[in-house]
Amino acid sequence: MPLTLHAATVPTWLQITQGTRGLIDVAEAWCSDNNQPASTLLDAKLADDMWPFARQVKCVWMQSAHALNAVQSGQFEPELSDPPTDFDGLRQILDTARDTMLAVDPLALDASADKQVDFVFGGKVRMSFTAQNFLLGFSNPNFFFHATTAFDLLRMKGLNVGKRDYLGSLPILG
Repeated sequence: MPLTLHAATVPTWLQITQGTRGLIDVAEAWCSDNNQPASTLLDAKLADDMWPFARQVKCVWMQSAHALNAVQSGQFEPELSDPPTDFDGLRQILDTARDTMLAVDPLALDASADKQVDFVFGGKVRMSFTAQNFLLGFSNPNFFFHATTAFDLLRMKGLNVGKRDYLGSLPILG
Protein backbone atom coordinates (compact mmCIF):
# COMPACT_ATOMS: atom_id res chain seq x y z
CA MET A 1 0.00 0.00 0.00
CA PRO A 2 1.42 3.42 -0.90
CA LEU A 3 2.24 5.84 1.88
CA THR A 4 -0.36 8.61 2.08
CA LEU A 5 0.19 12.23 3.03
CA HIS A 6 -1.85 11.72 6.19
CA ALA A 7 0.08 8.59 7.16
CA ALA A 8 3.41 10.35 6.52
CA THR A 9 2.61 13.23 8.87
CA VAL A 10 -0.23 13.06 11.36
CA PRO A 11 0.45 9.81 13.29
CA THR A 12 4.09 10.66 13.98
CA TRP A 13 3.25 14.27 14.80
CA LEU A 14 0.69 13.01 17.30
CA GLN A 15 3.26 10.69 18.85
CA ILE A 16 5.92 13.38 19.24
CA THR A 17 3.38 15.98 20.40
CA GLN A 18 2.34 13.64 23.20
CA GLY A 19 6.00 13.03 24.03
CA THR A 20 6.55 16.79 24.18
CA ARG A 21 3.52 17.13 26.44
CA GLY A 22 5.09 14.58 28.77
CA LEU A 23 8.28 16.64 28.82
CA ILE A 24 6.27 19.58 30.12
CA ASP A 25 5.09 17.47 33.05
CA VAL A 26 8.71 16.51 33.80
CA ALA A 27 9.79 20.16 33.52
CA GLU A 28 7.11 21.35 35.92
CA ALA A 29 7.99 18.64 38.45
CA TRP A 30 11.69 19.52 38.16
CA CYS A 31 10.97 23.18 38.90
CA SER A 32 8.91 22.19 41.94
CA ASP A 33 11.46 19.65 43.21
CA ASN A 34 14.36 22.08 42.76
CA ASN A 35 12.58 25.18 44.05
CA GLN A 36 13.05 26.91 40.70
CA PRO A 37 10.63 29.33 39.03
CA ALA A 38 9.05 28.09 35.81
CA SER A 39 10.92 30.81 33.95
CA THR A 40 14.17 28.89 34.56
CA LEU A 41 13.00 26.45 31.90
CA LEU A 42 10.39 28.41 29.95
CA ASP A 43 12.94 31.11 29.07
CA ALA A 44 15.91 28.76 28.51
CA LYS A 45 17.72 29.10 25.17
CA LEU A 46 20.49 27.12 23.51
CA ALA A 47 21.95 30.33 22.05
CA ASP A 48 21.10 34.02 22.20
CA ASP A 49 19.71 34.03 18.66
CA MET A 50 17.42 31.04 19.26
CA TRP A 51 13.91 30.96 20.66
CA PRO A 52 13.32 29.86 24.27
CA PHE A 53 11.74 26.61 25.41
CA ALA A 54 8.19 28.01 25.56
CA ARG A 55 8.31 29.18 21.94
CA GLN A 56 9.91 25.91 20.82
CA VAL A 57 6.91 24.09 22.29
CA LYS A 58 4.51 26.54 20.63
CA CYS A 59 6.22 25.80 17.32
CA VAL A 60 5.37 22.12 17.72
CA TRP A 61 1.73 23.25 17.53
CA MET A 62 2.45 25.69 14.69
CA GLN A 63 4.22 23.16 12.49
CA SER A 64 1.53 20.51 13.00
CA ALA A 65 -2.00 21.74 13.70
CA HIS A 66 -1.49 25.26 12.32
CA ALA A 67 0.17 23.78 9.22
CA LEU A 68 -2.73 21.37 8.69
CA ASN A 69 -5.17 24.28 8.94
CA ALA A 70 -3.03 26.12 6.37
CA VAL A 71 -3.52 23.28 3.92
CA GLN A 72 -7.27 23.76 4.23
CA SER A 73 -7.09 27.55 3.83
CA GLY A 74 -4.29 27.58 1.25
CA GLN A 75 -2.24 30.03 3.32
CA PHE A 76 0.33 29.57 6.07
CA GLU A 77 1.32 32.59 8.11
CA PRO A 78 3.64 32.00 11.07
CA GLU A 79 1.86 32.60 14.39
CA LEU A 80 4.36 34.81 16.18
CA SER A 81 2.38 36.00 19.20
CA ASP A 82 4.00 35.36 22.57
CA PRO A 83 3.95 31.74 23.70
CA PRO A 84 2.19 30.67 26.88
CA THR A 85 3.95 31.82 30.03
CA ASP A 86 3.29 28.75 32.17
CA PHE A 87 3.30 24.98 31.92
CA ASP A 88 -0.50 24.73 31.85
CA GLY A 89 -0.60 27.05 28.85
CA LEU A 90 1.94 24.89 27.04
CA ARG A 91 -0.06 21.77 27.80
CA GLN A 92 -3.18 23.50 26.49
CA ILE A 93 -1.57 24.46 23.19
CA LEU A 94 -0.33 20.89 22.70
CA ASP A 95 -3.79 19.55 23.56
CA THR A 96 -5.19 21.87 20.90
CA ALA A 97 -2.64 20.50 18.44
CA ARG A 98 -3.63 16.93 19.30
CA ASP A 99 -7.34 17.67 18.94
CA THR A 100 -6.80 19.39 15.59
CA MET A 101 -4.74 16.49 14.27
CA LEU A 102 -7.27 13.92 15.45
CA ALA A 103 -10.03 15.81 13.65
CA VAL A 104 -8.26 15.74 10.27
CA ASP A 105 -10.06 13.65 7.66
CA PRO A 106 -7.31 11.44 6.20
CA LEU A 107 -8.97 11.19 2.78
CA ALA A 108 -9.47 14.96 2.58
CA LEU A 109 -5.85 15.61 3.51
CA ASP A 110 -4.61 13.09 0.97
CA ALA A 111 -6.85 14.63 -1.70
CA SER A 112 -5.30 18.05 -1.03
CA ALA A 113 -1.74 16.95 -1.86
CA ASP A 114 -1.52 19.06 -5.02
CA LYS A 115 -3.36 22.09 -3.59
CA GLN A 116 -1.34 25.32 -3.44
CA VAL A 117 -0.27 26.59 -0.02
CA ASP A 118 1.21 30.08 0.12
CA PHE A 119 3.68 31.01 2.85
CA VAL A 120 2.77 34.55 3.92
CA PHE A 121 4.98 36.76 6.03
CA GLY A 122 4.56 40.49 6.57
CA GLY A 123 1.41 40.47 4.46
CA LYS A 124 3.24 39.17 1.37
CA VAL A 125 3.39 35.75 -0.23
CA ARG A 126 7.02 34.71 0.18
CA MET A 127 6.86 31.15 -1.18
CA SER A 128 4.31 28.81 -2.68
CA PHE A 129 4.21 25.04 -2.27
CA THR A 130 1.96 22.15 -3.06
CA ALA A 131 0.35 20.94 0.15
CA GLN A 132 2.42 17.78 -0.02
CA ASN A 133 5.69 19.69 -0.40
CA PHE A 134 4.66 22.17 2.28
CA LEU A 135 3.91 19.46 4.85
CA LEU A 136 6.78 17.13 3.98
CA GLY A 137 9.46 19.63 3.01
CA PHE A 138 8.72 22.58 5.30
CA SER A 139 6.46 21.74 8.24
CA ASN A 140 7.77 18.24 8.92
CA PRO A 141 11.46 19.23 9.29
CA ASN A 142 10.49 22.33 11.28
CA PHE A 143 8.22 20.26 13.54
CA PHE A 144 11.06 17.91 14.45
CA PHE A 145 13.58 20.75 14.79
CA HIS A 146 11.42 22.51 17.39
CA ALA A 147 10.41 19.33 19.26
CA THR A 148 14.06 18.25 19.42
CA THR A 149 15.21 21.70 20.51
CA ALA A 150 12.64 21.72 23.34
CA PHE A 151 13.95 18.30 24.45
CA ASP A 152 17.56 19.45 24.18
CA LEU A 153 16.89 22.52 26.31
CA LEU A 154 15.65 20.33 29.14
CA ARG A 155 18.69 18.07 28.83
CA MET A 156 20.95 21.14 28.85
CA LYS A 157 19.33 22.26 32.11
CA GLY A 158 20.04 18.88 33.69
CA LEU A 159 16.61 17.26 33.61
CA ASN A 160 16.55 13.48 33.61
CA VAL A 161 14.83 12.94 30.25
CA GLY A 162 15.83 10.54 27.51
CA LYS A 163 14.92 9.40 24.05
CA ARG A 164 11.98 7.39 25.38
CA ASP A 165 10.49 10.59 26.83
CA TYR A 166 10.93 12.36 23.49
CA LEU A 167 9.38 9.54 21.48
CA GLY A 168 6.20 9.25 23.54
CA SER A 169 4.06 6.16 22.99
CA LEU A 170 5.48 4.01 20.24
CA PRO A 171 3.08 2.58 17.63
CA ILE A 172 3.92 -1.05 18.41
CA LEU A 173 1.88 -4.11 17.56
CA GLY A 174 -0.18 -5.72 20.26
